[in-house]
Amino acid sequence: QVQLMESGGGLVQPGGSLRLSCATSGSSSDFYAVAWFRQAPGKEREGVACISSSDDNTYYADFVKGRFTISRDKAKGTMYLQTNSLKPEDTAVYYCTAGYYTDSLRCGLVVDEYDYWGQGTQVTVSS
Repeated sequence: QVQLMESGGGLVQPGGSLRLSCATSGSSSDFYAVAWFRQAPGKEREGVACISSSDDNTYYADFVKGRFTISRDKAKGTMYLQTNSLKPEDTAVYYCTAGYYTDSLRCGLVVDEYDYWGQGTQVTVSS
């Protein structure tokens, strides 16, 4: 079992930044790939960014490339999503998640590949 809890969401103006955090705990959590997904009202949940269990590889959705950065500090049991140059269309509930990949170098942005989810944190981008 892996437990996850997000924090750091809020209201920000277009062009602003937020750093989302996700506290992870539980047995063998270091061996999981972790990712951020988001879900806007009336839309399906979509992958934003992931990092492999080895921490060697990251992958980003095209719509956040160059603006968002995913990272993880295993010693602190925390993962992060630095969001910059935020746009109104980034408004959504952001979820952190963990999933097991047999290949420690892999991660993906498919919902069904992840087993454990946090409760989400709201990010609203508006002037």
